[in-house]
Amino acid sequence: MLTGQRAPVTIARRHFAESSVNPTLRGLHLDTPATSSHILRFDGYAIDMHRCTLQRGDELLALRPKAFDVLRHLAENPGRVVGKQELLEAVWAHHVVTDDALVQCIRDVRQALSDQAHTIIKSVPRRGYLFCAEPSRDGASAIMPSHPAQTIGHCRTKDGVRIAMATVGQGPPLVRPPTWFNHLEYDWHVQFRGALYRFLAERAQLIRYDGRSNGLSDRYVPGVSFELLQSDLEAVVDAHHLQKYALLGISQGAAIAIAHAARYPERVSRLVLNGAYALGSNKRGSLRDQETAQAYLTLMRHGWGDEHSSFLRTFSTLYFPGASAEEIRALAQLQRMAMSAEAAVKLRLACADIDVVDLLPKVKVPTLVLHSRHDNAVPFDEGRRLAAAIPNARFVALESENHVPMPDEPAWPSFIAEIDAFLSEG
Repeated sequence: MLTGQRAPVTIARRHFAESSVNPTLRGLHLDTPATSSHILRFDGYAIDMHRCTLQRGDELLALRPKAFDVLRHLAENPGRVVGKQELLEAVWAHHVVTDDALVQCIRDVRQALSDQAHTIIKSVPRRGYLFCAEPSRDGASAIMPSHPAQTIGHCRTKDGVRIAMATVGQGPPLVRPPTWFNHLEYDWHVQFRGALYRFLAERAQLIRYDGRSNGLSDRYVPGVSFELLQSDLEAVVDAHHLQKYALLGISQGAAIAIAHAARYPERVSRLVLNGAYALGSNKRGSLRDQETAQAYLTLMRHGWGDEHSSFLRTFSTLYFPGASAEEIRALAQLQRMAMSAEAAVKLRLACADIDVVDLLPKVKVPTLVLHSRHDNAVPFDEGRRLAAAIPNARFVALESENHVPMPDEPAWPSFIAEIDAFLSEG
């Protein structure tokens, strides 16, 4: 079991509870909206305005962000013909798009609602669309979670971006920066993420957050860069008033954790890294890597969130070759729910330019580096070089081909045992 001082945990949880009553609590910087009337229910469906989710019963239905926004605007204006121009302005704001983008969103919404007969969303020729259902509002969560109860709140970064964060479990605080695509609710439905979070929540106060343009955080942000991703983490730990905490950085989240640990050695107690790298693909000096990355971006733009696409086949081969068809479907749905293809490309480009090599010698906290020996996404040697440059780092090779070990493979017990033992030393 993890051990450590509990005073900061108690303080953080108390502030978190108070924030739901008083979002302007001095020094907390939470920006949590009122909980009343944020669920729209109709014909067995529920739209959760806070979580940006569509649900039927206990089933989460995947919708791309723009399609969800179209549905939300129509559902908030039932019984009224909403013109195409109004929808374009409401959903795409200052961006110039063609009518085809709106037509595709309407098609996606109807497919999600099984509305082939157009009984819920009716097309009105030359005028727009009519939401024909009669929605009712309430403040009760539409989500029926298959995971431990977590507390979700929001904070704002220095540049005004609203970040969603979740806390679950008891014990010393362990902060997990996000990876490429995340969703605080749906992450639990992806087998290996849910299994890891359950394990950690039994031993620590696990604090997770959706980075900018991801999940329940602000989707449409003015910019994405490595510096801004670091500011997301700073906003979260400051909002929780954490004095001492461990960090768990996986994949892209590892570089964020490294930069934070180097900047705040007095606050970070321990650092756990998995599938980590110090140099993004654009910084490794390999023309082959750069050309491969460009081809990957092209596939991504056309196949993001599509389990049958060449992109998803390539993604699963690189990151999770041991994943089952069911797990790949869950990852595809997570992609669709987490962010748009456009946002995914922007974040991928930002991560390709990561360079924290000069920060590695400045990491003074005890560090555990785990890396799968046959990782196709981040070469094994990247993990070894990173561990060699961090003082007091311990390197553990995992006998796996998956970027992050999966619960049903032999490497999993070693993976979680190493993390447990390392954090328990603190």
